[in-house]
Amino acid sequence: MSFEFILRLVGGVILASVGWWIGEALSAAANSNDVRSTVVLALAGLALGLLLTPYFTTRPMTWARRTIRQIPANHLLAGTIGLALGLIIAALLALPLSLLPRPLGSVLPLAAAIVFAYLGITTMVTRERDLITAVQARLGRDGRNGSGRQVLLDTSVIIDGRIADISQTGFIDGTMVVPRFILNELQHIADSSDPLRRNRGRRGLEMLNKLQKDSVTPIEITDLDAPEFHEADTKLIALARQLDAAILTNDYNLNKVAELQGVRVLNINELANAVKTVLLPGESLRVRVIQEGKELEQGVGYLDDGTMVVIEDGKRHIGETCEVLVTRVLQTVAGRMIFAQLPEKERVR
Repeated sequence: MSFEFILRLVGGVILASVGWWIGEALSAAANSNDVRSTVVLALAGLALGLLLTPYFTTRPMTWARRTIRQIPANHLLAGTIGLALGLIIAALLALPLSLLPRPLGSVLPLAAAIVFAYLGITTMVTRERDLITAVQARLGRDGRNGSGRQVLLDTSVIIDGRIADISQTGFIDGTMVVPRFILNELQHIADSSDPLRRNRGRRGLEMLNKLQKDSVTPIEITDLDAPEFHEADTKLIALARQLDAAILTNDYNLNKVAELQGVRVLNINELANAVKTVLLPGESLRVRVIQEGKELEQGVGYLDDGTMVVIEDGKRHIGETCEVLVTRVLQTVAGRMIFAQLPEKERVR
């Protein structure tokens, strides 16, 4: 027997009793002994109680619970503090206002409570970022470490997998947050009929499990959402703006759209390019030639970090590890490409 059904029965009994009482009162007023109207009113009360009780009990509670779940924790905290401050101010004003002549003395204390509660909530929610900044600055001056900024993870960066290693280095300051809709998208990809998409989705779920077990940086899954949007990327940007959080991604399009909307973006590809070894023309390096290039007699190899090295006259050295001289470094959106040539003695051999 469900809790809602029990509430329906209780509501039905209460309204049936009220209907019976009204029926008896009407019969007594009319000096009538006819109980049919009393029974009809009691049955009507029972029916109304069975039908309407959930709409005044469980349904509002469910709606309130869902609404509160959708409100960011910082908004909820700021609103609660604002409400408390507003009610404290109203309580301090209640006594002098109650001394005013009627009806002002009766109405103004209640009106003041409503007005100051509203002003407290709106002021604190509107200025919550300034409040958080001030608190963090004070904590910093006191020598205590704050929790840092929240960082939202998108689907691409979880599937990529490099975040698992980055999170163990402690470079990410704050808490990594995975919204529930990102987790659902990973699950949807993992259930795809396409083998490639299915493998990518499963890899993402494995990476997320690894993050929860091994990450030095705190990670949490949140039910916060942006229900007014449908696309996962759009939801993520809206949620980042709502929480004043950064987005960690390697999706170029998401990166640009988020930056246009004023959201801070941490791009793993940019980080990878930034930490690659800096090579200047004329420097030497050792690389294994593994395939021929697009141009005649070119050979191609790769550094340990994945950087492509195009070697002039390197085709005849495929399968060998050679010492080469850097001639040019080309930086593109996709990454870095190094052009090199063999030493003079190798070219004339």
